[in-house]
Amino acid sequence: AVPASQAAALGWQSTAELGAIFTSGNTEGSSFSGKLESKQELQSWSNDYQLSAFFKEDNLKRADGTEYTEKSAERYQASLKSAYKLDKDHAELYGLASHTHDEFGAYQRYSLLSVGYGDMLYVDQHKRWEAEIGPGYYQAKRADDQDERGALLRAATSFDWQFTETAAFRQKLTVEYSADNTRVQAESSSSAKINGRMQMKAAFVVQSDSEVPVGKAKTDTQTSLTLVYAF
Repeated sequence: AVPASQAAALGWQSTAELGAIFTSGNTEGSSFSGKLESKQELQSWSNDYQLSAFFKEDNLKRADGTEYTEKSAERYQASLKSAYKLDKDHAELYGLASHTHDEFGAYQRYSLLSVGYGDMLYVDQHKRWEAEIGPGYYQAKRADDQDERGALLRAATSFDWQFTETAAFRQKLTVEYSADNTRVQAESSSSAKINGRMQMKAAFVVQSDSEVPVGKAKTDTQTSLTLVYAF
């Protein structure tokens, strides 16, 4: 049987966020980021869908004074997670599939399949701490055109804190350990409600790979300020 606390939340919850930055003067360019997240709660299943994109373009000048445009970032990510609810509050068995395409990253393509167990570590009226762990398999193409694939161990955790009626904090951390590479992803974000459906969100994202091609940095960071609409 599904607990009453889970059954009360059946249905869809979705958010869409968009951010854009334009610069002029000594440095000219533009960047765009967007994300779509949907969560579907069924009687025995919970499904999470995510799509995100980041694009950056710079306007530069050659030595002769002519101008040109150069793309400096282009990344797309998609993931699907489906979890079967066990006969216990918040415990679940999950399956996850994700893919990342990054034209300028250390890994141009990175695909992951994982299964495992997730559970609630702590919950009260304002805080929620979840974690999951399980084996997986990944296939990737590095920026130097080398292919990588193999088994991995994935662990993830997320902490949500609704510290006022209109403001919240979220911390997410994922570690994917394999024989060839260890990928760590972390996101810290704070959001504040503007009205019933609109929020302002500030986020700091870090992604680190232990093994990267020559000339590529091991750690990428991204700071963003976006508008989020819930529906």
